[in-house]
Amino acid sequence: MKIFDTLSVTEKNVDTSSSVRIYLCGVTVYDESHIGHARTIIVFDVFRRYLESKKIKVNLIQNFTDVDDKIINRAKKENTLAGTITTRYIKNYFDDFDKLNVKRADLYPKATEHISDMINLIKGLIEKGFAYTSKNGVYFSVSKFAEYGKLSKKKIDELVSGARVEVDETKKDPLDFALWKFSDESPTWESPWGNGRPGWHIECSAMSLKYLGSNFEIHGGGRDLIFPHHENEIAQSEAFSGINFAKIWMHVGMVTINGEKMSKSLGNTKSIDHVLRKWGPNITRLFCLSGHYTKPIDYSEEILKETITKWRQVENCYFEMILSDDSQSTEGLDQVKNIISESKSEFDSALDSDFNTPLALGAFFKLVKNINQLASSEKLTMTISGLVLPVFQGMVSILGLQVVQVTDKEKDDITNLIKQRDTLRSQKKFQEADAIRKQISDLNIVLIDHKNKTLWMKQEKIGIEN
Repeated sequence: MKIFDTLSVTEKNVDTSSSVRIYLCGVTVYDESHIGHARTIIVFDVFRRYLESKKIKVNLIQNFTDVDDKIINRAKKENTLAGTITTRYIKNYFDDFDKLNVKRADLYPKATEHISDMINLIKGLIEKGFAYTSKNGVYFSVSKFAEYGKLSKKKIDELVSGARVEVDETKKDPLDFALWKFSDESPTWESPWGNGRPGWHIECSAMSLKYLGSNFEIHGGGRDLIFPHHENEIAQSEAFSGINFAKIWMHVGMVTINGEKMSKSLGNTKSIDHVLRKWGPNITRLFCLSGHYTKPIDYSEEILKETITKWRQVENCYFEMILSDDSQSTEGLDQVKNIISESKSEFDSALDSDFNTPLALGAFFKLVKNINQLASSEKLTMTISGLVLPVFQGMVSILGLQVVQVTDKEKDDITNLIKQRDTLRSQKKFQEADAIRKQISDLNIVLIDHKNKTLWMKQEKIGIEN
């Protein structure tokens, strides 16, 4: 499997010889998570699911930044404690991403739980001559790290002339960044240099090194984190350890709104809660996977509406298979075996080649289309369904999609209602038949009328349609 590495600007093989260790930069918990966060986390969720489907062990660490100026400012605005803010939005995070069917990471370390690890890291950087204490805090000396800029491909002299850095005359260099900020404002912690709180970048270095060690397989996040966050992580981590920080840097493109970056200042963010209520989890996941992960995608109502049609075809395919008749005919079996083999090969090949989810979705939808065509021509037998269903379900599981399930009792009840309707239609009692159809429809059941039989599917309730 090859993944595009931002650092080397090449596709690199993912080292799967033991386990794949992934550190994914999580959210700063001062507000609701939005569709941009969802895209990054869904991409990594599917990436992990695919590796695990190949029996590759994955160790996924995703942090919460729960100490930050934005959190403190939010707490002031609400006249409450920073911990109250972070507890609220961590809970909301799990509510949102559980609904999106995102598998929980192996660990969600919080910055506030790792202050001692950060202090030890800062001590080491000072001892090695990469950091210094000033009147306002402890800073990393960028000029001491010769490879600064290697991830973002920015040169130090260009950064100095165009940098948007916080003005602090106590720093030796405008580019030097805070490892520890002196402060008497809660929350604060004791340190050898004075009371205060950690800088943003040191948090992820301390937590990733603690749980994954140096030279772990993949460090991930949104493209907006390349500079300065990930650039600074590399500088302080490699200055501390003297060895390579991560083997591959995997970055996910932004979600834009009408071509513009989502921004709270522009008021154009779409919260996950809003998107879920309007589109549901499956449509949201399909949208987030619809473009190559390295490229931006634009939040488009039209694309999302089109995706509903595709999802209905998936639901149709699933219910056609689980309700296929008990015919043991082997007619067309070789053709179906070829369809299965081609679809599986195309699906895996797409994901192995720089995790091309649009191509993988194309292979999945091609399988769905072929099975629906067999069903409509009444050639879909239980034998064929038995071959296709495991492959279909395997792809659905990797993509993290969930077709609405029905119990055996629901199946029996719906089948009996359909039989009653068919009997009434044969007796030309169309008004009574339509009443039963309405009863069936109220259960989110859609009838699939074939020439010689009537099947059904249960549809996911999608907000936009109500």
